[in-house]
Amino acid sequence: QVQLVESGGGLVQPGGSLSLSCAASVNIFDIYVMGWYRQVPGKQRELVGSITSGGTTNYADSVKGRFTISRDKAKNTVYLQMNSLKPEDTAVYYCKANLGARGAYWGQGTQVTVSS
Repeated sequence: QVQLVESGGGLVQPGGSLSLSCAASVNIFDIYVMGWYRQVPGKQRELVGSITSGGTTNYADSVKGRFTISRDKAKNTVYLQMNSLKPEDTAVYYCKANLGARGAYWGQGTQVTVSS
């Protein structure tokens, strides 16, 4: 069983920044792909960005240039740095770990609200 614990959400003004953390109970380099997703009520969960075990990152067009995914091996933690936040970035943010044959696991989610 893999556990993912997210933290860092909150309320921020438009144009501000937040950093989300996703701490894993396993070696993050054993995670094939770690993804960050977000969901607003009434809509499907959407992929924000991802990082592979090799360090390759990908981002949704809506966040490209504003969001950055990074990781800290010593802490087994993956981060989502969000800059230049917009009201439309308001959502519950989730991390998801894909371990291939060992399955996929979700974090509990953390609320991000961008509002003045």
